Formats: sequence, C-alpha cells, structure tokens
Amino acid sequence: MALEFNGVPVPAEGSAIDFKGETFIVPHRPIIPYIEGDGTGRDIWKASRRVFDAAVEKVFRGERKIVWYEVFAGEKAFKRFGEWLPQGTLDAIRQLRVAIKGPLTTPVGGGIRSLNVALRQLLNLYACWRPVKYVPGVPSPVRHPERMNIVIFRENTEDVYAGIEWREGSPQARRLIDFVNALLSVDGAKKQVRADSGIGIKPISITGTKQLVRRGLRFALDRDLKTVTLVHKGNIMKFTEGSFRDWGYQLAKEEFRPYIVTERESWILDHRAKNLSASLEAIAAMVEPGLEVAPEGVRAQVAGEVKECLEAIQATHGNGQWKNKVMVNDRIADSMLQQIQTRADEYQVLCTPNLNGDYLSDACAAQIGGLGVAPGANIGDGYGIFEATHGTAPKYADQDVINPGAVIRSGALMFEFVGWPEVGALIERAFAATIAQHRVTYDLERLMRMEGITDAVKLGTGAFAGAIIENMSSVQAQAV
Repeated sequence: MALEFNGVPVPAEGSAIDFKGETFIVPHRPIIPYIEGDGTGRDIWKASRRVFDAAVEKVFRGERKIVWYEVFAGEKAFKRFGEWLPQGTLDAIRQLRVAIKGPLTTPVGGGIRSLNVALRQLLNLYACWRPVKYVPGVPSPVRHPERMNIVIFRENTEDVYAGIEWREGSPQARRLIDFVNALLSVDGAKKQVRADSGIGIKPISITGTKQLVRRGLRFALDRDLKTVTLVHKGNIMKFTEGSFRDWGYQLAKEEFRPYIVTERESWILDHRAKNLSASLEAIAAMVEPGLEVAPEGVRAQVAGEVKECLEAIQATHGNGQWKNKVMVNDRIADSMLQQIQTRADEYQVLCTPNLNGDYLSDACAAQIGGLGVAPGANIGDGYGIFEATHGTAPKYADQDVINPGAVIRSGALMFEFVGWPEVGALIERAFAATIAQHRVTYDLERLMRMEGITDAVKLGTGAFAGAIIENMSSVQAQAV
C-alpha cells in the first residue's frame, strides 16, 4: 500500500481493510478515509466522528478502534490542490476500500458536473443503498409514518446520470439528431426529433441491471425479507426500463430459483392448487383477465407460460410452498410514488433504475423527517462510500446548528457493511432514544412545536451528538 495520498501520510497505527471472495477482512484498527465535506460538512463531520468513536468504544471496550484518515474532494481539495477531485483521493479509497463523506458542492462552470456522480462512476459503486425507516417521534407529513420501512437499491452509474448529453444547437446535437431522424425514416416512423432539441442518451445495460438486482435479492435473503420489487417505467420506455424489469426477473430465476417466486408465478401456482382439474387454458384465463377475447396467439402464449411454470417449479414451489419464498414483483414508477404514501408497509426492498430511485428515495425520506435524517451509501463489490444525501447548506456553515443525523446514520450503515453490525445498531438505538426525548436540532424542534410538542429542546450540532453518546449506555443496557 502507498504510504501517502495527496501528500498526506497514511496513519502507521492502522491497517487497510481487505476483501476476499465476498467478505471484508477488517483489522482491529481499520484505516477509514473521510471527506469532511463542504459548507455544513465541517460541523457535521466533527459531531458524527464523536458518535462513531464513542459507539466503537462502547461495543468493543478498547479492543477495536477506527483510525481516521482525511482525504480531499470539493472546495477544500480545490483550494489545496487546484482540483475538485484529486487522483490521490480516488487511489486512497481504492486501496482502503471504505470511506465516509459529508455533503459536497457541485462545481460551477464546467468540468465535473457532480463530484458525487464522479465518485460512483470512477469506483463502480453501482448500487445506491438507501434504507428509509421511520424513527418514532420524528415529525412527518403523513398519518402513518410507521408504515415506512423500505430499503431502496438504486442503480448508480447508468440511466440519465451517465451524463451523455449535448446542448441544443451544438454540432454534436445536430449530428445525432440527423442520425436519429434518418433511422426513424428508415423504420417508417412518423415522428422526428425537433432540430432545436437538446439531446441525451439513457443507457441501461444487462450488466448494470443484474448486478443491482443481485445485490437487492441477496440483501432480502440475508435478512429474511419477503418482497423485492422492480420499479420501472417500462410501459413507456420499453427497451430501457422495460428491459430493466425483464432482466431483473431473468436474474432472479437464473441465480435464485430455489428461493424466489415471481408474483405472476404465484398466481399460477395458487390457481392450480385451488383448481386441480382445470386445464392449462382455464388457469391461463384466471391469471390473465380478459384472455377470452384476446387473439388466439396471445391465448396460446399465456397457456404456454402456465405450462412452463408448472413444469419448472410445481414440485418445489406448489401447494403453498411459494408462500415461504421471496416474492419478486414489479411496479410502474408513477404508481409506486403513490403507493409509498398509501401502502408503504406492503414493500420491503425496491430495486430501481437511477432516476426512479432518486425520486423515490427522496419521496420516502420526506415521510421520516426529510434528508436531514436519511442515511445513504454508494456500494460496489468490495468498496463503499457512505454519505449524507442532502446538500451543503453553506449559509448554515460553522454555526453549530445543522442536523448531523444523515451522516451519523450513514455511519451506522458503514459499520453494518464492514461486519461490525453491533456498532451500527447501537448508533441507531441511541439516535432513536434521543429523538424520543425530544432533544433535537432546530429543523426537527421547529416541526415538533408546529405539531404541538411543547417540550422539544433545541440543540446545536455538537450538543445533539453529545445527547446521542449520552444515551448509548442506557440503550446498550436495555439490549442486554
């Protein structure tokens, strides 16, 4: 391992995390790089680090310790090195494998369009991991926020976030428009792209889809969860998001067949169990309402689907056995945005293309107190960066007022990711206990008072971290 990155020596008292097979090898003194962040990141990081160190000490009583190592991105990197994202930072994260960061500003005036997106793409952090679970006592705009306990796996490197686009009027845009219009004419399509359009390309690949859905299914199986939902807009974007759905189902059947059942397969198996003497055509009609008026080819296709399903999994999944499997289903994205408000408790793991996941994760976070308390992580095979999902809020920088909850809870995810789940669990329990005591930062205190909670106590960033640390002893004793 290099002895320094960006000219800063690696701490000699720590060791790098390794990754073998599918398992992290974590030493007792792991070196974890951190990016302080811009704007309020300075206040947030100081508070969060105190919470992390206290939790590790509480759990391991001095036997283990995080060795923190600062690396640079954003404004601090630009002022120090003249670069928004120095190569040394990327090299450090590659070699040390796991990092945590505060919010970063987006550079103005060209170059890197988003530092967060650049980090994800350069390190192939293909999954954005966003658990969204309500913490009792946090003000919420919905009547039943306790129904929200969803884990979102958002594809992180493709879709419109690939950044493949050209400005209206540019030579590249004109060339691409001419090329596309020529293809449309050859295909006999009546539509044409307007000449004054900006142009973007939305790539969704088999590789990107399958590695994301694989991670979502493994997560569900490891935690004994019962549903994984593919969220897409495939009714309109048939060969991108529609393919995301199809490839997701394909991956589930190919790699997880003994452990999963698709929603449609469950209908077939259930109708067979209730109608043992029914023909394949009759079961097909039960599965597909209105099939009797469909063309003969469609009727034959659905009957063939029923036959194929029963031959493949009747023995292993029939007679109600499918009810003990992970249900893999899919939902249209706009419908899903409604259902997370009305029926959130029917969903557990969502796998989504990039843009859908961006919308859904923020919409879900709004129900549990907003981005100030919503954790996030960008993970790949053997690598992870854990981060706040909110912005830098520069007008509140260095005022000791901002809510550090998002970074604190992202740190809890980090400890789970590297195999120290008891540390993450302690942080989450202490965080929840502090909220329950109505000891909160200004954003939550204001909302609590609007809801008639008159005993809410407004704390600064550092004091809120101190209250969480104070609660660790009591929640740890309760868990024993």
